[in-house]
Amino acid sequence: MSEAAAHNGLFNILMVGVGGQGIILASDILAMAALYAGHDAKKSEIHGMSQRGGSVFSHIRFGPRVHSPTIPKGKADVLFSLEVMETLRWLEYAGRQTTVISLQTMIKPVGVEDYPEGLEEALRAACPAVRFVDPGKLTGELGDSRVLNVALLGVLSTVVDLPEDCWRRAVEERVPEGFSELNWKAFGVGRKHGIY
Repeated sequence: MSEAAAHNGLFNILMVGVGGQGIILASDILAMAALYAGHDAKKSEIHGMSQRGGSVFSHIRFGPRVHSPTIPKGKADVLFSLEVMETLRWLEYAGRQTTVISLQTMIKPVGVEDYPEGLEEALRAACPAVRFVDPGKLTGELGDSRVLNVALLGVLSTVVDLPEDCWRRAVEERVPEGFSELNWKAFGVGRKHGIY
């Protein structure tokens, strides 16, 4: 399964972010791409606080046979995050084997005056394989910040071995009508960033 090692043929991806960033859409696309590639896939998500800027997360597991949609703590193959503090918040699901892919987006939680310092260093110390992606660079190439979630899926596609046509079909079926080309472009831009 490419760079990250699957457990017993299963691949575990935890996707986290803040309400409004598009974690649910990204997790839908990933789960559909895995299904189209012939895997059994299960997904579990929480998005009750999504409209208030709260924490949003989704567990995605796929492989020959998936019995539970929930990833055991310490067993994520990939921790995919759209916000730096959320990456740290969910680190208990990661282990030394985990690849962390995180946008360098920093959104201050309600009631917090200053965003904590040193989070990227703490993440690098906890997980050897960390890829931080500059959202400004992606937005500059795309001209639209609304598709950063799908751009980060492009980065993820360099770690998770699913056929490109499965990704494209999932993107086209899950994004809002009229936005499939923009989102597919975002996926390609992210993939280019992931290969470097």
